Amino acid sequence: MPATMIGTSVALRLRMSAQDAHYGGQLVDGARILSLFGDAATELLIRLDGDEGLFRAYESVEFLAPVFAGDYIEVTAELLALGNTSRKMRFEARKVIGGVRFNFGSDAFDAPSAADVLADPIVVARAIGTCVVPQALQRRPRELYLPGLPPGPAPATSAIVTPPEDAAGSDVILTAAIVGAELTRARTPHLPLTAQDVADEAARCREAGASIIHLHVRDDEGRNTQSAERYAEVIAAIRRRCDCIIEPSTGGAVGMSFDERVAPLSCAPEMATLNCGTINFGDDVFVNSRADIRRIAARIRAVSAVPELECYEAGHVDEAMALAAEGAIAEPLHFQFVLGVKGAIAAREDVVHYLRSLVPSGATWGVAALGRWQQPMTELAIRLGGNARVGLEDNIFLTKGVLAEGSAPLVARAAAYARSVGREPADPARARKLLQLAAR
Repeated sequence: MPATMIGTSVALRLRMSAQDAHYGGQLVDGARILSLFGDAATELLIRLDGDEGLFRAYESVEFLAPVFAGDYIEVTAELLALGNTSRKMRFEARKVIGGVRFNFGSDAFDAPSAADVLADPIVVARAIGTCVVPQALQRRPRELYLPGLPPGPAPATSAIVTPPEDAAGSDVILTAAIVGAELTRARTPHLPLTAQDVADEAARCREAGASIIHLHVRDDEGRNTQSAERYAEVIAAIRRRCDCIIEPSTGGAVGMSFDERVAPLSCAPEMATLNCGTINFGDDVFVNSRADIRRIAARIRAVSAVPELECYEAGHVDEAMALAAEGAIAEPLHFQFVLGVKGAIAAREDVVHYLRSLVPSGATWGVAALGRWQQPMTELAIRLGGNARVGLEDNIFLTKGVLAEGSAPLVARAAAYARSVGREPADPARARKLLQLAAR
């Protein structure tokens, strides 16, 4: 049995009725959502302890979007921390079906019964709260979540995730991917291009909570380049502005030659990416032959850099493990799970759980998810004891339809979430210790 049940979650879905509406326009009172959080907490306590327990207090409550009669609300409660009697939980309510209240852009009103399934559920509320179950009322064997006791019966849930025992309260390493290889100013005016632009954005990300800058650079025309000279210029500018760990890409862009891809290593960075396999990348193919993976690993090691193992598929984790077994890379290993690339592994909660289960003891891991998946996958990784990469390279929006004004706001949001669940963003000095960069 796992030594802890952190990550166990329950969910419920309920339709808001006219009786739930408290205000004009069939608006549902926020207290109704809190009562659903209480119901989910009660089920989670019953699964954990065999007792309904008591709700002690909320640490934070956010109401993010309105709820109306006719909306379907899905509520989840997830265990964040366990004490002798206390159970800290995270709650989220999402609107998955919404009534069509009127037809925007025309004078024609839809029927009162009109409703739509939302392709992208809307988060309407979040909260962090603590419940208590007195020890005398805890009917489930305590060996389910306390180490050192004989195994007992399996808990009544299949949603068990076991992050490192020190995940709660541990530091989280946030990486800012601030440029990327394919993003253009046509898509967002906030993309930094010049060396000074990139250095200023890196400094803002450092202040927001990032400790690593994942780096691509552009030429004078704004095109992606792996030029050693341009990397040297940009890295020098960043180092004048902040103390972040700088991690150049050796992936470059689809179609680049081997020599182009490894050129930034001449700058002797502390870290560098190592892509661990070939994938379909949208309509292109991102080729990483086994021979080239080993050649790049050798180049990274030759400059005493630490590889970040970019894994776009489950098999890439196995390839990274093979590299370590061959002595091509040194332990401890640092994995980055890149999720949501079209043609590669999806950005889903079960995917994160599975990939994390493959990580060997002593290794670190993080998640980089694309587009609308960046925020939910980042928050999941943080809750499970992992690290996260955010930034314009992977996602240009702060909220749906609202451009992020650079990568720093995305870092700040991730940092704020980490603090809300008891994890402090590591500064660069702390990240270097956690990644054991100085020991290489």
